[in-house]
Amino acid sequence: MAIPTLRWALNRLADRREIESNVYSHRFRHTYACQLLDNGAPLDFIQGMLGHEKASTTQIYAQLRGERRREMYRRFFSI
Repeated sequence: MAIPTLRWALNRLADRREIESNVYSHRFRHTYACQLLDNGAPLDFIQGMLGHEKASTTQIYAQLRGERRREMYRRFFSI
């Protein structure tokens, strides 16, 4: 499916459900990658699923998830 077609379909679905936030295909890719990572998928598998040529591109997801974990730890376990 071409990217413009995917954008059009996502926007149409969002309009039908009266979703007010912006719906972007990249948000779905990011969520998909984070879900895979959270469920223990190795980075090389995620890299292949997303079609990244370089592992460093995929590692960004792992770094973001690590930062989020640290933020949550500080929020709920800090004295």
